[in-house]
Amino acid sequence: MVEVYSYADSGDVANAVARYIVKVQDATLSTKSHFDVAISGGSLGKVLKKGLIEDSSILQKVKWDKWRVFFSDERLVPLEHEDSNYGLFNEMVLKELAHQGLAGPTVFTINESLLHETDTTTDSQIAKEYASFLPESLDLILLGAGPDGHTCSLFPEHELLKEESVTVAAISDSPKPPPRRITFTFPVLRNAKQIAFVAEGSGKAPVLKQIFASSKSGLPCELVNELSVPVDWFVNDAAIEGVPVNASKY
Repeated sequence: MVEVYSYADSGDVANAVARYIVKVQDATLSTKSHFDVAISGGSLGKVLKKGLIEDSSILQKVKWDKWRVFFSDERLVPLEHEDSNYGLFNEMVLKELAHQGLAGPTVFTINESLLHETDTTTDSQIAKEYASFLPESLDLILLGAGPDGHTCSLFPEHELLKEESVTVAAISDSPKPPPRRITFTFPVLRNAKQIAFVAEGSGKAPVLKQIFASSKSGLPCELVNELSVPVDWFVNDAAIEGVPVNASKY
């Protein structure tokens, strides 16, 4: 089941995403002690900051100390590198929480000590170790949608789209720099309890037309939509202009 929620203003998108996350958080914590959530990079960090931290009425509802945060993909660079998804989350969320004296979530990062500038043989070791951190099922995976239809670091027509034997895979030929990364594979996505995409801007409209078209594109985001997992899209109006979807408000 795929739902699309659209707003004219980016602030309203962030607010809807935040309310959605809190609802999933509360439902999860009514049955278990931790909220296991995976996030991606890109603009998501800014959305989380705006929706979960800058809105004080929502901030007080977030049980950060119960969160366990994973990354749906990560660039194989030092954690403080400008390309690091952890680095972005640290800037947008973790430092803001610390500044306000609030307890932060437990965050699972790649093992920096295994990084090697030229030797890619350690990349699969990093992926394997990261896979060992994952719970049996993630409560929520928050994803972005690239202009080429990729999500996580699963790119169109890439062999990793068919990967079923490992849950976290190393990729050394990402068409988008940096080329070396690790990424969730479809077994993790398929086993999630809920998935949500955040996509904004008119630049996303062309690919969203393909993802939501009646004809099959085979794009990674479309493949996620076809999983037997509840999938929600949070977009702004510009991103779905001319896209064949029935959008509502969350």
